[in-house]
Amino acid sequence: MFTGIVEELGEVTAVENLGDASRFRLRGPVVTDGAKHGDSIAVNGVCLTVVDHEGDEFTADVMAETLHRSSLGALTVGSRVNLERPTAVGARLGGHIVQGHVDGTGRVLERKPSENWEIVKVSLPADLARYVVEKGSVTVDGISLTVVDAGPDYFTVSLIPTTLALTTLGLKQAGDPVNLEVDIVAKYVERLMAAGQGAGR
Repeated sequence: MFTGIVEELGEVTAVENLGDASRFRLRGPVVTDGAKHGDSIAVNGVCLTVVDHEGDEFTADVMAETLHRSSLGALTVGSRVNLERPTAVGARLGGHIVQGHVDGTGRVLERKPSENWEIVKVSLPADLARYVVEKGSVTVDGISLTVVDAGPDYFTVSLIPTTLALTTLGLKQAGDPVNLEVDIVAKYVERLMAAGQGAGR
């Protein structure tokens, strides 16, 4: 489990096409400290398994399904990525419960800078819109954010200078893809309510 609090801005150093998968090598001095084979690291919100680790770099294999459902397939050498290790038991939950299982992708629609923050508007797939509510939580490229406004096919978030400086959202431009993970609690509640209604028939 993750919390959506990005630990560092890493970099893709190599991409190998494996046919039905890709192998990424990524640099991240913080997240590789103590890393070992089999550990999980979230890359732009996608939970990946460490295959190998040397120095401040690690490799991870990404299946075709993940490449299709996320924006990882668009990464190239030099791409910057948000990195986070799983939350330790007993640690503070700084963001919200994030699984690292991307529900879909959106695109940055526009950015509106102001003196002390920036409003970013992101497109929202129709099948995810019901899970995104004003003042609720959403994960964008692995970053736990609070929804400012929720429309039928978009939402907005307000970014403080720290988020702009230390994550990929400071680099994204209009048209760029982002990974989205909606609040898992909302999905469980929907499923339980549907089951309850079916039992009452």
